Amino acid sequence: MLIREIRATYREWRAVAVDKGLTAEAIAAPPTLGTPPAAPVSPGVRRITVAAGPLTLSGLQSDPPDGPPRALVVALHGGGMSAGYFDGQAHPDLSLLTLGAHLGYRVVALDRPGYGASAAQLPAGRTLAEQAADVAAAVRQLASAEGAGGGVLLLAHSFAGKLAFLLAAEHAPDDLLGLDVSGCGTRLAVPPEQVRQGRSVRRLNWGPLSLYPSGTFQASATVVAPMPEREVDSVGAWERLSAEMLPGVRVPVRLTFAEHEAWWRHGDEDVADVVGRLAAAPRVVVDRMPGAGHNISLGWAARTYHLRVFAFVEECLRGPGRPAASHVPVTDAGP
Repeated sequence: MLIREIRATYREWRAVAVDKGLTAEAIAAPPTLGTPPAAPVSPGVRRITVAAGPLTLSGLQSDPPDGPPRALVVALHGGGMSAGYFDGQAHPDLSLLTLGAHLGYRVVALDRPGYGASAAQLPAGRTLAEQAADVAAAVRQLASAEGAGGGVLLLAHSFAGKLAFLLAAEHAPDDLLGLDVSGCGTRLAVPPEQVRQGRSVRRLNWGPLSLYPSGTFQASATVVAPMPEREVDSVGAWERLSAEMLPGVRVPVRLTFAEHEAWWRHGDEDVADVVGRLAAAPRVVVDRMPGAGHNISLGWAARTYHLRVFAFVEECLRGPGRPAASHVPVTDAGP
């Protein structure tokens, strides 16, 4: 479904590129149907596998070039994507992994259960509760590794926001610093069955094409993946489930809503509903991201958004009752 969606979006992008006289790279051939090519990775990023109970999850990892990490950021992708979502290849400014390493953090982007290395073993995917248990086991493995830093922040996009909330509520590790969630509310702005459709959802996922670097939809062919049936089937239940899960979250939370977010309702009343359900969280920060669509980390707004993520990690590290984090000199704040 998503490969076809990207092909359709590419055709729109090509029309925009021709109209604006953009480069040949912007109108290169669209991705082909079938198995996508192997995803490239940015300099300093490596592929890893992590034990998650009975599963082996794949992912990407980056580490600071000088000194031990200040903390561990575990990034979880949305439905129909993969870990490569956080290592965007259309422009050097997009990669969360390279930016985090330069700022002194270990960053791990995981392929969630049913994606990447576990896709063949789990063709229908896993329920939300099963994913939370699996990812919690993987996070424990990652946090116990040498040089993991002063705690763990979970960064989650879209469907993975639900997973992060459940993990924090029911499987929170002792060193969980907080949650940073984008593209996930409690009230859908579209009928749940629309997630099963192809071309009709591309504007919900992307928003205006001008929000993305040229070549985005060519590069995105390597990060999309089929959304497992169990994830698709669970979409409509989230408003009810969130009322049960969110009150159990007891760590700081940052919520980001893109200007052109179309999947979730995010007016003042809708955001107040999310914040109200997070009553046990010691702090809830709500951020608005101008010039961004649902897939924030693949657009021009990615660098601003990612910098705000790491600013939130710093705030969590220095929160009440936590020892001061050791300082790692940073000489280059960009990739």
